[in-house]
Amino acid sequence: MATDSLDDIKAAIQRLAAQERQTLESWLVASFRYDTDVLGDHVAEPAVAYGASEECQRLSVEEYLAFEENSEQRHEYIDGVIYAMCGASRRHELVAGNLFAAIHGHLRGGPCKAHIANFKLRLRIDQKDLFYYPDVMVACGPVAGTSHYLQDPKLVVEVLSPSTESIDRREKFLSYKQIATVEEYVLIAQDSAQIMVYRRAQKWAPRVHTGPDSIVALQSIGFSLGLGQIYEGVL
Repeated sequence: MATDSLDDIKAAIQRLAAQERQTLESWLVASFRYDTDVLGDHVAEPAVAYGASEECQRLSVEEYLAFEENSEQRHEYIDGVIYAMCGASRRHELVAGNLFAAIHGHLRGGPCKAHIANFKLRLRIDQKDLFYYPDVMVACGPVAGTSHYLQDPKLVVEVLSPSTESIDRREKFLSYKQIATVEEYVLIAQDSAQIMVYRRAQKWAPRVHTGPDSIVALQSIGFSLGLGQIYEGVL
């Protein structure tokens, strides 16, 4: 039966199973990212590639990887279109660096490895290829991917910035939890001591930690540390 009104569409969505609704959410986000008629906020304008002038040239995955290898600026890739990433603030870099150093030290000598922001994560949602640059991620044992990207992390961390916060909280959250290996997604504020942890085992319900004396547990890698360590030299 055709749906003729917004109320009909809402009712049809409410009848879907929870997993079906999550899949629909991810598809909508991946389909309409950076379309200013649908979403008003985005990281950056589409980057001009390969000499294209008025319109962005759509790239294959292979063309994107080749372009990115020789580019001085990082770009994320959404279904054939690349988007130049904004430069990070000093505070953003210090927070990400402190966390990476702590995790790297904890994992040293074991099967898990930490990766920092210059390493890509590849996703495939509804037949669309996406490449992101998480601020920190951890993968364990033999990993799927290549020397230029991962596909199966168990921990993904993003440090929030004004230009990316809405993307990190919505689009990337919906995308990352579609990766079967991801156990935790962590969002870190850079202007205040606040960390939000989402866990698959807890059905992605958020757990918020605030204040420099608070301790955050990264259960996916068996590691706990204080927010004071993460924000050392920052706040």
